[in-house]
Amino acid sequence: MFPGVSRRGMLFGGAALGASLLSSGQAAAQAPPGAIEYPVQPDSTKEQGRVILDDGGYGSRSQFENELRWRYPTDSLDSSWSLTPLAAGMGIITPSGLHFERHHGGIPTIDPEKHSLIVHGMVDKPLRFTMNDLKRLPSVSRTMFIECSGNGLSEWDKPTLKTVQGTHGLTSTSEWTGVLLSTVLKEAGIQDGAAWILAEGADAAVMTRSVPIDKAMDDAILAYGQNGEALRPEQGYPLRLLLPGYEGNTHIKWLRRLEISDKPFMTREETLKYTDLMPDGKAREFTLEMDAKSVITFPSGAMRLPTPGFYEISGIAWSGRGKITGVEISADGGKTWNKATLQEPVLDKCHTRFRMPWIWDGREAVLQSRCTDETGYVQPTLAELVKARGVYSVYHLNAIQSWHIAANGEVSNVHV
Repeated sequence: MFPGVSRRGMLFGGAALGASLLSSGQAAAQAPPGAIEYPVQPDSTKEQGRVILDDGGYGSRSQFENELRWRYPTDSLDSSWSLTPLAAGMGIITPSGLHFERHHGGIPTIDPEKHSLIVHGMVDKPLRFTMNDLKRLPSVSRTMFIECSGNGLSEWDKPTLKTVQGTHGLTSTSEWTGVLLSTVLKEAGIQDGAAWILAEGADAAVMTRSVPIDKAMDDAILAYGQNGEALRPEQGYPLRLLLPGYEGNTHIKWLRRLEISDKPFMTREETLKYTDLMPDGKAREFTLEMDAKSVITFPSGAMRLPTPGFYEISGIAWSGRGKITGVEISADGGKTWNKATLQEPVLDKCHTRFRMPWIWDGREAVLQSRCTDETGYVQPTLAELVKARGVYSVYHLNAIQSWHIAANGEVSNVHV
């Protein structure tokens, strides 16, 4: 229906990535990742289908579905990231296999039977937990988004990437299961004066971040489950720190150590990196909570509307400070706004899907969305954000996204 974009072939720099869509009624020569190639039945009502467990017992997606994560073309394969195909998303949950990735030293392979978590520092009783120890503790589940603070890093100065996967694909939502961090900390006994925790991962980068003790005791989770199964290796198997609403770099994967202290540890990732350089040359540090943000995923960049007429505009909104309370949509570049409908469920610190009916009259249009969260914060324009913070930082870009629709229906990324 929308020539110019395929679910597999998201565009970067004018080059199509991956193969074209499968032709109707005919299987591909090679099944896409996550699928198995089967002969297409001429008439499925006149012959038996496949037998149960023919796929080996785990399950696979249809060979006609081929959404993929896309790796941003960094020089290093070990320190890189892949982006979620947001335009293909349904509802708010991201399939585990399509959840975005950010790695600084590759993806380690860790035997859970040999993995442990050490808690030490300003505690009454230093502790070591095996994975079995953690799974014996009371568990919780929470549906929440994670967003890399570098999401949109290429878009500060000028529109660069063509699709919503490229501009916003470093955010995903999953149901995460594990034990509250506060349960473990109470077991160890936090000493008076403790204010920060160093979380350390078991990857080659030995990723470390400082976490305020108040956050750790509030809603932080030591997660071992994602979307009803064990964490994927690229998501931190067998154990990951989850900090609802905080920037993705703090959600330490392959978690192996927690050290409690009275001050932050000032690691590389919170001094040299993941700070916001301001126009006066000073840097904001520990800007941990992700500001409210939204983006229209349909129609979005590299799509093409075939004819004028009725369409349903759809997208997602989220905030690291709570629930989304409202989303507005503009079709004229921000001159006028109309209220969108929030699709249930609307959850705290979670992607929220919004929708609005729209009649396209065949003339040029600029689609935008802006959200408001329960603190009253309203998503800013790019000009407002640049005026306040300049263009020297690549982090925490939450400005309103603009999609230009040409008279021929082609959708492109623009700055308005």
